[in-house]
Order: sequence, then structure tokens, then C-alpha cells
Amino acid sequence: MAETEAPKGVLQSADRALSVLLSFTEVRPEWGVSELAREHGWDKAVAQRLLTTLAARGFLLCDETTRRYRLGPSVSRLARVGEHSGVLPSLVRPVLARLLRETGESVVLNVPNGSGYRCAAAVDGAGPVRYTAIVGALMPGHAGASGHAIFAHYPEAELRQLFGASPLQRFNEQTITDFDALMDRYAQVREDGVSLSHGEYDEAVTAVASPVFQAGAVAASLTVIGPAHRVSRAAGNLGDLVRDAAAEATAAFGD
Repeated sequence: MAETEAPKGVLQSADRALSVLLSFTEVRPEWGVSELAREHGWDKAVAQRLLTTLAARGFLLCDETTRRYRLGPSVSRLARVGEHSGVLPSLVRPVLARLLRETGESVVLNVPNGSGYRCAAAVDGAGPVRYTAIVGALMPGHAGASGHAIFAHYPEAELRQLFGASPLQRFNEQTITDFDALMDRYAQVREDGVSLSHGEYDEAVTAVASPVFQAGAVAASLTVIGPAHRVSRAAGNLGDLVRDAAAEATAAFGD
């Protein structure tokens, strides 16, 4: 693969280093020197210097046995800073506002938090009967469309660590408490690109959610949520709107 020329005015070495970091994705979490050099059309020595420099600053870690590189703690530190500074919510607030206008229901941006997810941004629906999300609230990852849209894109080995305990906590008769059943739901979410839940956590609400990606990995879910009697009737149309809005949010995140 030939190297893509850096935009005018851009420092080539810095551009290459950033290209290295963006090469690491959920699908490709590790790279060797030769592989990376071929991928970007660089001399092997150039790739080695870039990897060594990034590892020296903690952005990469090198396995001493395999000599393969993966993302390091400095990446996680910057991700936490970005999350707490509200960067991600600010990027998608226009998307949330538009989705509210289109649906009339509450719209929520949720981000993964251990085995659950946390509300990062929300706009409340119109009318006296509506769902109100609390920014910062933590929710269980296995119960509801928002969590399914996020965790459906995690590796199965990681999912077993998060949800492998049996049975999972039951909140009502709609809650999925069996790991295999949860995996089946995740497979359907990946196929559809959207998740629908009817009262799995709160029996009074129905939610429609779709994943938002950043740098090839799931970063959040975008959810329309509201009273079951309204949202359930409109679920088909809402699915298309939420899927399109999540794709727009992914673009805003720079995927």
C-alpha cells in the first residue's frame, strides 16, 4: 500500500505517528513492524522508529515475546480526559437535537462503563408523559437496548468476563438473564444495526438504540426512549431514524 501524502502544512513525522495510532482498531488490536510498514507503504526502519517512539511515551506497549505492539496506558489516559471534558457529547449534541425534533421522544447518548453504561448526554422528549434521563446515571449493561447496542460489538471473551456469571440480575420478566440468550440477542443487533427493547430494565419504557463507533471500535450508543405505548407503535420508523443518526454521530466522532 502506498503512503498517503500528508496535507499541505502538516508535519510528516507527526502525521505518521497519528496514522500509526489510528491503525489500531477493535478488529486489528495488534501490529508487527513489518505488517505496519506494508500497510502504510513505509520503509521498515521508519515503522520501527515510529513504534519505538510511541512506546517510549506509553502510547503503545510491545510484547517482548512476540514483538507485536498494542495500545498503551497513555491512550486510555487521554480517552478519560476527553470523556470527562465532554468532548464526545459536544460533538453529537446537534444529532441529539435533530433526533428529538424528528421523534418527539427523549434521546440519550450512553457510553460503556465496566459491565454497564453511563448516560453522557440527553435531551428530554416533549409532552407531560416522557422518559427523563439523568446525565451520569449508571445502568446495567445486559438489560435494555442501549447496552445491547454497545456490548454486541465486544469480543466474546470480554463479554464472558463481564456477563459470564449466571444468572444475570433480573429486573422483571423481560430481562435477559442467560448468557447464551444474551449472545443471541447481540448477534441479532449486529445483523440489524439497531437494538429494540421492551421494558427489560424499566417495564414502562421501550427503547431503540444503535451503536456509535470511533476509530473502528464501539464508543457509545444513541437511543430513543419513551413510554412503551408510544415508542412500541413507532419502533419500525424509529429504527431507521436512530440508525441514520448513529451513523452521523460516528462521522462526527471522526471514524
